[in-house]
Amino acid sequence: MHCSLWVTFFLTSATLVITQAVRLAINKDLINHINSLNTTWKAGENEFFKGMSIEYAKKLMGTKLHTAVNGKYFKPTFEDYGPIPEVFDARKKWPECDSIRQIRDQSNCGSCWAIAAAEAISDRICIATKGKQKPTISTTDLLACCGLDCGWGCEGGFPYNAWVYWVKHGLVTGGLYNSSNGCQPYPFPPCSHHINGTYPPCKELRETPTCTKKCSETYHAKDYASDKYYGSAAYMISFGDRGIQGDLMKYGPMEATIAVYQDFLTYKSGVYQHKTGKFVGYHAVRLLGWGIEQNTPYWLLANSWNPEWGEKGFFKVIRGKNDTFIEEECVGGLFGCFDSAS
Repeated sequence: MHCSLWVTFFLTSATLVITQAVRLAINKDLINHINSLNTTWKAGENEFFKGMSIEYAKKLMGTKLHTAVNGKYFKPTFEDYGPIPEVFDARKKWPECDSIRQIRDQSNCGSCWAIAAAEAISDRICIATKGKQKPTISTTDLLACCGLDCGWGCEGGFPYNAWVYWVKHGLVTGGLYNSSNGCQPYPFPPCSHHINGTYPPCKELRETPTCTKKCSETYHAKDYASDKYYGSAAYMISFGDRGIQGDLMKYGPMEATIAVYQDFLTYKSGVYQHKTGKFVGYHAVRLLGWGIEQNTPYWLLANSWNPEWGEKGFFKVIRGKNDTFIEEECVGGLFGCFDSAS
């Protein structure tokens, strides 16, 4: 702080503008530098982070690492998944499951850990029932009611614990903000962190919603208790391509943790790999598949920064190098005893 005051007092106004730009989550110098590297991806201005400070961006990275990892958390590796295809996209494999194609918006809340879990659980229920059940699992129920078992709500949480909560306590349904879909829709509206964005501007970080064990007044299909879906298992997936690919191919999308650096905030297209910028925090996303683009193997993922970010809300990360921690902390679970191969 003292250094910053000294700079403000003594440097020229031109230098001050540069200093302020550096504090932004994204800026044109960063974007131009990345694009000059001729790497596997393109950078650009994303409305979700345009005009946002790096300090504010850190608050939105709401994933806490599951540091107390030992063998009991991991799924056994003896499953025979058969041949692994070169390309796999859950959106195409299970077209009957609309939830796989949905992109949510966490708004100004560090709820990525809960959103990615609720999304992947929705997908897996649909897949396990061959499209007969298509719930949109509520992020709100998980975010508000898991409490300290999962973490700190809008200030961050543990992905694995979210799946354990689904198994032990169940989760109700709930769609996007201002929708009548489900028992507990998301409480926060989509927002842009820049005044000229498509959505209204975001303000201060949201407080975690209060746990309310009842459905919204517009939902009459079921009461809170009877609306719940329960998982039968929660597990972390063993490190390495084949374990991740096999589980995804058989049971559906899963939750993954990535280490976010400043350059990732500028991602627009291509296969992301970390090149430059400060570490911002850990972020939970949904893993949907894999493939190869211009000889670069990638993971296909869905983000929670609304469809204006990246490739309409989706993105790719280089595969096989554990870039951004992507292959190290993946979480999944089962609904019932269903085997999707049967």
